[in-house]
Amino acid sequence: MWHTQSYLPSETPKGLRKLREEELEELRGNGEGERKSTDRIYDYDVYNDLGDPDLSIQLKRPVLGGSKHYPYPRRCRTGRTHSNKDPLSEKKSGSFYVPRDEEFGERKQKQFTESILTSGVSAVLKSLDAIFTNLNIGFPSFEDIDSLYKEGYELPPLHATALNIIQKAIPTFFKSANHTDNLLNFDAPQPFKRDKFFWLSDEEFARETLAGVNPYSIQLIKEWPLRSKLDPKVYGPPESAITSEVIESQINGTVEQEISEKKLFMLDYHDLLLPYVSKVREIEGTTLYGSRTIFSLTSKGTLKPLAIELTRPQINNNGQWKRVYTPSSSSSSSSTELWLWRLAKAHVLAHDSGIHELVSHWLRTHASVEPYVIATKRQLSAMHPIYRLLHPHLRYTLEINALARQVLISAAGIIELSFSPQRYSMELSSSAYDQLWRFDLQALPNDLIHRGMAVEDPNAAHGLKLTIEDYPFANDGLLIWDSLKEWITDYVNHYYPNPSTIESDEELQSWWNEIITIGHGDKSSEPWWPNLKTQKDLIHIITTISWVASAHHASVNFAQYMYGGYFPNRPAIARIKMPDEDPSLEEWENFMTNPDQTLLECFPSQIQALLVMVILNLLSDHSPDEEYIGQFMEPSWGEDPIIKSSFERFNKRLKEIEGIIDSRNGNIHLNNRHGAGLVPYELLKPFSGPGLTGKGVPYSISI
Repeated sequence: MWHTQSYLPSETPKGLRKLREEELEELRGNGEGERKSTDRIYDYDVYNDLGDPDLSIQLKRPVLGGSKHYPYPRRCRTGRTHSNKDPLSEKKSGSFYVPRDEEFGERKQKQFTESILTSGVSAVLKSLDAIFTNLNIGFPSFEDIDSLYKEGYELPPLHATALNIIQKAIPTFFKSANHTDNLLNFDAPQPFKRDKFFWLSDEEFARETLAGVNPYSIQLIKEWPLRSKLDPKVYGPPESAITSEVIESQINGTVEQEISEKKLFMLDYHDLLLPYVSKVREIEGTTLYGSRTIFSLTSKGTLKPLAIELTRPQINNNGQWKRVYTPSSSSSSSSTELWLWRLAKAHVLAHDSGIHELVSHWLRTHASVEPYVIATKRQLSAMHPIYRLLHPHLRYTLEINALARQVLISAAGIIELSFSPQRYSMELSSSAYDQLWRFDLQALPNDLIHRGMAVEDPNAAHGLKLTIEDYPFANDGLLIWDSLKEWITDYVNHYYPNPSTIESDEELQSWWNEIITIGHGDKSSEPWWPNLKTQKDLIHIITTISWVASAHHASVNFAQYMYGGYFPNRPAIARIKMPDEDPSLEEWENFMTNPDQTLLECFPSQIQALLVMVILNLLSDHSPDEEYIGQFMEPSWGEDPIIKSSFERFNKRLKEIEGIIDSRNGNIHLNNRHGAGLVPYELLKPFSGPGLTGKGVPYSISI
């Protein structure tokens, strides 16, 4: 209803002030009643709609948010009636309310609608169920896995409607073969096309911590020896089994030297996962450990894996169990040690896949951004310049999150069916929110410093010196971060010439207060929340939100099929324990005589693998109506010559970044992004066409 002129609240023409206030009141609603599809009402609620206890008590799930035990960001309120069997939970319904302003556009709707996603996945499940009498059956051989990308996977005869739905949902998978339309044909991911054995490589295992789909977990080791912070009375001795002797057998030098030279790094999933091991192991067809993986920085600037530690806490009358596995890097290593190392890697990769999907991806982007969307709509008028600055970064997020609650993260949904923690998956993400999430650490520079991957250096590019110089995600990410910050700085300083204009902006202050006290209310008392008093404060807050919605999400989303589409490279689940953990005689003999079969049994079942491959393909796909950062100018920006000029500089810089990234990928000295068989790191190239491109940074979390 507003024209393109932006106004701070104090500068609003008198004739528009009442209309401005009335629209915000309408958007806030009164917090009562069930929302209808025609509503434009934004309000908050806890995650009390993931389970379905009325259908089965086995589908009851804890409410996430609003308690000390299960803290969580808030979601958009739907107001549905509560369950008959669990008064804390909402009843399930056929569709989840999304304010009508947040719905997909026509082109997006055609490509990716709720009915297609829901029914398509359901049809795939039903068709696979028709094939398998045992849903836990694995792939008989690696040749059978490889055949998915050659011959395809023939579905049983389906009703024409069901087949049509699947073909619409996943059209790229269907190709005519032998005159059948029932062939599910998976395109081989780029790494597999370039190097069929890439997934076996220890070097690739390490490289993907810096240039893969989850570059947010690798951290510098600053203290030695390693110790757990968990209660030893509950979980067993806190000392790590990775000793100096273990590490020094893999390197030239001492642990102390490596640490002083900042050469030891770690994936640490020990304390986050260990409290769930006992519960997860009660579920048939899955298992879990706490894990640590140690890497050393080589003279080539690459990482080399040195050791994996897997830990089972004391359970019932069984004491704590922990083992360390090392790669077969010496002539004295046995074939048994080689296969145990491969199996330990499979477990760590399943851990990393779960943490990536539940924490780096869902929690840190989708779930954390939803309160920003709600607060922006409730507290900032559409005339507000900060609303217009943020609006492109909030597009489609509520819609895609509602779909996720219905299909992906719900009880018995795709995540629970396919990932190691299963029914405890979302509970685990709540633990991560409690222990790890801080708003200040969502800013890329702060995140890198916190993980020990960078230190402040005023003489270095971006004001940071990277601990690993060839860290593709960090190097390219800092280019995007700085370009966003420069654009946002120009914009904020144009509308707010001094701090008093920030502090006196009632809409802006209400917006930030609502994000802290309601949207992320379970963290409201934390001391790390930034103040909002100066232009610098606002620039940092908006840059952080914009980064998370755009480049952070792009970096963890659009390579999911690239690196997980060939599932031995990133199995979503490890189904059996290590063969040397209290084995029976039969288990050990089976491993010794047929270790590759043990690995196949550890990998996802056929139905789990196929379902995850379908979903990763959907999530990695750019819509034809995708809007990339800096590509399209919001109408109000073009009305102001100063803002227009700033945006044009932003656009120009992003085009320059495209060239810089291309140049880096062609640099033969950057071994983490250039080399025989390696896929170049393009995830943070700003622009892309539609489809599975492995590049492009949309403004928002639109998928």
